[in-house]
Amino acid sequence: MKRSIAVLGVLGTASLVLGVAPFATASGGGPWSVSVPFTNVVASSPTTGGGYPVPPGSRVPEAGTCREGPFNANHSESWLAVKPGTEDLVGTSKFFFDKYSTFYMFYNGAYQIPNGTPTTNNQVQGYDCISTGTQAMPPSWTDTTDPNVDFDTQGRIYQTMLPFNAFWDASRLHPDGEIDMSYSDDMGRTWVKGNGGKPLEPSNNASARQAGHVEDKQWVGNRFQDHVYAAWAVFNGNGGGIKVRMAVSRDRGQTFAKAVTIAPPSQVSAGATFVYPAIDAAGNVYVSVVSFPPNGTASTIYVARSTDDGRTFSAFVPITTVTMVPGGVLPNTRFRDGITENFAASPTYPSHLYLTYEDWDAVIGKMDVKFTQSTDGGATWTAPAVVNDDVDAAGVPTDQFQPSVAAGPDGAVAVAFYDRRQACPNDPSVLPADVGRTNFCIDTSLQAYKDSGSGAVPVGANVRISTFTWDPEQPGQHLDGISQYPCAGATDPCAVGGGFIGDYFGLAISGSNIYALMVSTHYPSNVTADEGGPIYYQQQVLATVPRTGFGTGY
Repeated sequence: MKRSIAVLGVLGTASLVLGVAPFATASGGGPWSVSVPFTNVVASSPTTGGGYPVPPGSRVPEAGTCREGPFNANHSESWLAVKPGTEDLVGTSKFFFDKYSTFYMFYNGAYQIPNGTPTTNNQVQGYDCISTGTQAMPPSWTDTTDPNVDFDTQGRIYQTMLPFNAFWDASRLHPDGEIDMSYSDDMGRTWVKGNGGKPLEPSNNASARQAGHVEDKQWVGNRFQDHVYAAWAVFNGNGGGIKVRMAVSRDRGQTFAKAVTIAPPSQVSAGATFVYPAIDAAGNVYVSVVSFPPNGTASTIYVARSTDDGRTFSAFVPITTVTMVPGGVLPNTRFRDGITENFAASPTYPSHLYLTYEDWDAVIGKMDVKFTQSTDGGATWTAPAVVNDDVDAAGVPTDQFQPSVAAGPDGAVAVAFYDRRQACPNDPSVLPADVGRTNFCIDTSLQAYKDSGSGAVPVGANVRISTFTWDPEQPGQHLDGISQYPCAGATDPCAVGGGFIGDYFGLAISGSNIYALMVSTHYPSNVTADEGGPIYYQQQVLATVPRTGFGTGY
């Protein structure tokens, strides 16, 4: 996410799917009632690339100062895609540059995960001075953001890119940003700009501090006939609203048709963003968005459908209203909350759609994860149901948030989310002040579903898929006097609401496994802090959950 949202002024735990044998109901340990086999492996590792240092006394870099440096710090916010018919994956996340996490300096990077095993990672090339060989802006930018990836049927991986220049404080940088498409034919090791190297949404060479024509929330979809669908939002200042845009390539990313506006402000209110395209088994294209009306009324999640390969779309159908957490910050912590919803279409059953979202319960004072689905192409939707099955102590609610949904072969569906039901452990990676705190430290939970043709039905209860509970206040250390805590507010120290753990995380389903690519601060880095000892950066961890753990037939 480039701009904060501020710029916009339980399903039954005993349910089993017909035809799926029950999985073992052994205790999950702690506040989870059941468990399944899973593994965790750290996917992020030190690498190098191009980036911008921030001069002492400043919060923004200077043009012309890009240099080679380390990516051996925080790795926040991720997505994940599985190559069809294999266990090969490509992940992507933000790689924070050098020691400048608190000033929000990062680039998208890629993880090579052949046969489900992380091997290497690297910066996505084409947006920095080292890979482009120039200090000119563009093609060199201070940041690239919002990692997203998807495979086509031939093994090419695509990512809709948002390069931008630091827009905070007294920035004199320009242009502001643009929308590009990059692709890779070698599992994300090397990347090429698609569309003949031309942006899908140009920068207009405007100042990074402009309020109008600000691109954000871009995403990619690719499943049917190897067509590529890029969607994004354009924020227009001075009451101009937000337009949701889409461009389609029908030649595997070489060229794109001219971008069209698919959600004018008049249709979904003046503020609609968090854009997710999805393609079903018949090749129908769908887009979900969340509206943020400027008058402060309830937000609404909408979905629209195209039956002509993205050339035209139906009117956006309102699915459900949703309540945001006050101030965009969960209780007790200072990291900002993430993207509201996530959206997927079945690769098995045409017109089957799955939507998960977070919803703030203002009465209890907690965040819940909810799930709704459609089996008729988005015309009608089931009543939203709560996914998380936490049983909280009276007066001590816990938050479940940032859900992701994935749909895989043979009707497998899963929802994963960050979960604060377990108290912070007494562990070297947990700051002493946080040990024992409740509704504070974070795990990842998973809920499996099976769609056998009549809609997705839950398989058992929530299961924990993170080996270690982690502290979101890490890294609490400094390097050369600079805080290493990632801060979307680009300040040192970072204010409440400016902290950053990512706005979402990756989830994918193959023929054999459910995979999640998620944050953890449990694992010490090889960087020594000013205070002595290791820095506990945010690392990307790959969770592998065998589908067999959910019973025969799943």
